[in-house]
Amino acid sequence: MTYKTRVLFVCTANAARSQMAEGLLRAKYGDRYEVCSAGTRQAKVSTRAVAVMQEIGIDISHHRSKTLTEYGGTFFDLAVTLCDNAHALCPVVSGAKKTIHYGFPDPHLTPGSRYGLILHLENSLLNNPLFFTSKKIDSMLSRSLNYGE
Repeated sequence: MTYKTRVLFVCTANAARSQMAEGLLRAKYGDRYEVCSAGTRQAKVSTRAVAVMQEIGIDISHHRSKTLTEYGGTFFDLAVTLCDNAHALCPVVSGAKKTIHYGFPDPHLTPGSRYGLILHLENSLLNNPLFFTSKKIDSMLSRSLNYGE
């Protein structure tokens, strides 16, 4: 059995950003990464996030909001905080070999139409090299980015 790099995406409510990042990385590179997401608190997964991901062919309708507590004692190679609040509360994610911050505006709160939300998602997440290529994640893992070391 081949080892998969374990990645955890963290945002405040685990409602939009981290859910979309989890779905996107799993859909694109699930053969290489074991992907999870969590929040500093629990909420409901954003129906807008589910709809937008469906627009690009990724189904996250089965996802549920989880907290970091659920992953207590679980090892991750990389944790990525996706919002400033989560980064402020968890600059170093317990159980993660490396923690990095890549914050972007909450697509769940983006006003306007579904089309506007899709454009926001593309600009913030899909067009970013962090999520567009597994090489970027591999690069982050090989650099000394662990704030806890």
